[in-house]
Amino acid sequence: MPNGHHKIAERRRSQPAIWERVVGWTQRLHRDEGGSLSIVSVFALMMLVLLLGMVMNSARQVDQKVKLQNAADSATYAGGVVLSRNMNTLAFTNNLLSDVFALTAYFREARDRSSESLAPEILNNWERVAPAFQGSEFPRFDQLGYAIEEKVPGERDMVFTFSEWSYAAAEMMLPVFEEILAQRMIPEFQRALTEATPVLTQYAADEVARRHGQAWPMGTELRAVMWRTNVDPVGGISEMSRRTLPVVDPVMDATLEQDQYMSTARKQRDWLAHRYLRAWNRDTLEAFDELGKMSQFSDLWWTFTCGQLRRLLTEEYPDTNLPFQIRHEKGDISDANAHLEGDFTFVGVVYRKQLPNLVPGVFSNPIGTDTQAYSQIMMFIPRRRLIKIYPGIGSPDKTIGGIPGEGIPRPAPPPPDTPPSPDAEGEPIPWTIGYQNGSWHPHRWNLVNQSWTMQLVPATTLTLPVILSTPPEINGVTGFETPDLLSLTQEDLRWLSHH
Repeated sequence: MPNGHHKIAERRRSQPAIWERVVGWTQRLHRDEGGSLSIVSVFALMMLVLLLGMVMNSARQVDQKVKLQNAADSATYAGGVVLSRNMNTLAFTNNLLSDVFALTAYFREARDRSSESLAPEILNNWERVAPAFQGSEFPRFDQLGYAIEEKVPGERDMVFTFSEWSYAAAEMMLPVFEEILAQRMIPEFQRALTEATPVLTQYAADEVARRHGQAWPMGTELRAVMWRTNVDPVGGISEMSRRTLPVVDPVMDATLEQDQYMSTARKQRDWLAHRYLRAWNRDTLEAFDELGKMSQFSDLWWTFTCGQLRRLLTEEYPDTNLPFQIRHEKGDISDANAHLEGDFTFVGVVYRKQLPNLVPGVFSNPIGTDTQAYSQIMMFIPRRRLIKIYPGIGSPDKTIGGIPGEGIPRPAPPPPDTPPSPDAEGEPIPWTIGYQNGSWHPHRWNLVNQSWTMQLVPATTLTLPVILSTPPEINGVTGFETPDLLSLTQEDLRWLSHH
């Protein structure tokens, strides 16, 4: 047989043996458990890595979002504090302006000494009539005559001493007060304050956001912008035509409503100035009202100081040195909610760069523009709280009645934890409800009240989607990506918002 055919025959005979060896090795491999755990561990480890990446990224996103919201609340609160404090500053300077008018009138009378020039003649007349009472058959008249002679010299000394003191004070103080009015220093300060308010507000909010970002375990650049509800940043384009603070300068703002504001400002200034003048006269002339009535010096002083004040208000400064006013008076507001949202509500937004993902090849953040958080504040004057009112002890049968807080004079409440006073039959007198004292807790919505405050409120302004979608471009805050929320309805945003 040829060699070739021989090799083929041998190969055919050897194939069953090879096949048997392959089958046997496969069966042994299936029965052998050595190393199988390694293969399972590889797949399990891959799944754990994927799961760990997802958990780490999700946890970082949640943690960053909570921190970002805290920064937004703090930054917005800081901006709101600046706004409310500046409102109180305007209210304080309005009071200060009226007080300067009162003091100027007061010291002008001290300089002129008109009251002192008339008081001696009145005391001389008392001296002339004193002998007519002496020796009267009526003991009281006889005593009155001698009392007049004894009292007139003392009252002369009172008038002279007070006039000398007030004249010396006028020499030092009157030029200062007159210069304040002549240079219109207080209104100029108020105008500078209102112009600086947007910058101060944005700086306060932005600085607080920056410090929050620096305090994080891994420092992050955070920037904040305060927005008005008309979708314009505080100090933005609309600031040229409408101030951030809801105030009006009745002298400089030439509008159709200027006459109305000027009329209101004059009335307010006159009322405040006369109130402060009454306070100064009452405190400094108390001795004359008790011990120096014969000279009529107190009445003369009141008359001349009121005349000086009227001259200042109506002749020298009728159209200048007027106090700032609230932008809209109560009677001009048709929609209170829209008015509050337009003039007294602000939105603060904090921005940061996109957070890089851990294991980026495995996990991708589906919210690509989750780089901002926001809060909303509102300025307001708190209303007086309701408190318990107890009837007076001296009139246990008198009931106050009426609607709580409608203005009925009420006695001061007793100290806390004081039980009700019993009535004539031994039953406890029922208490009623009333408001806190208006002099200590004023709630008039104007720029005389220095009780302006603010607080964080739910972010429900209708323009919020537009604000969040508008790129911030003020105070160097640029380059931050903003989401496109313009297509969202208010109901959609309510579902997404955590406010």
